Amino acid sequence: MQETEKVKLLQSEREALRKRTKELVKERERVGQDVAEAVCPECGGRQLVHDYERAELVCQNCGLVIDEDFIDRGPEWRAFDNDQRIKRSRVGAPMTFTIHDKGLSTMIDWRNRDSYGRAISSKNRAQLYRLRKWQRRIRVSNATERNLAFALSELDRMASALGLPRNVRETAAVVYRDAVDKNLIRGRSIEGVAAAALYAACRQCSVPRTLDEIAEVSRVSRKEIGRTYRFISRELGLKLLPTSPIATCPGSARAST
Repeated sequence: MQETEKVKLLQSEREALRKRTKELVKERERVGQDVAEAVCPECGGRQLVHDYERAELVCQNCGLVIDEDFIDRGPEWRAFDNDQRIKRSRVGAPMTFTIHDKGLSTMIDWRNRDSYGRAISSKNRAQLYRLRKWQRRIRVSNATERNLAFALSELDRMASALGLPRNVRETAAVVYRDAVDKNLIRGRSIEGVAAAALYAACRQCSVPRTLDEIAEVSRVSRKEIGRTYRFISRELGLKLLPTSPIATCPGSARAST
């Protein structure tokens, strides 16, 4: 009886293995077809251009029309300026780490107008005011979100004062969130950890700023920023190389060298 069960088990495992092998072969064939379709059959070139006006896939080298009548995955509307594009778009802003809820919550506009742009009657303005007030309250529901909201606003303020690009702000927000997840904020000031995260982000993104520059726009001392930076870089395992002295020089000095 046990030998029969073993034979059945081996047969089921063999069938499952055979089925998996067939699926892998089909997947490889499909990938090969996709790669083949990305090559022009006439000249073998790979510079293919999508002509969305004519719905055609054209080889840029020889002009051969490889595919036609393909599906346009863009919006069904057209816009001729930025105002029309914003007005007709039905999606929100992209997700960002620089906001405590990553920009996924709903905002009630401060203007007293409905979705059609018409003014809201005075009878409904009191209700809209209460909805707006409660919406602001529920966006920050616990202590962790309050910590993030204050720290990320402080990060944005310092980054704006230093004129840092968007990628540095996103990286600094990620570093601060990692520090919050590992409970590295306890016993330290929020401003100090935020300034240290911004300094670490500047070094990660190769946008060098000295500790003195960070301390000028922050509300903590240079010594505390350096101490907190060493602590979070050690705990988070940030592998940051020493900054080149040439990178910290102004652009005119680098150009003259």
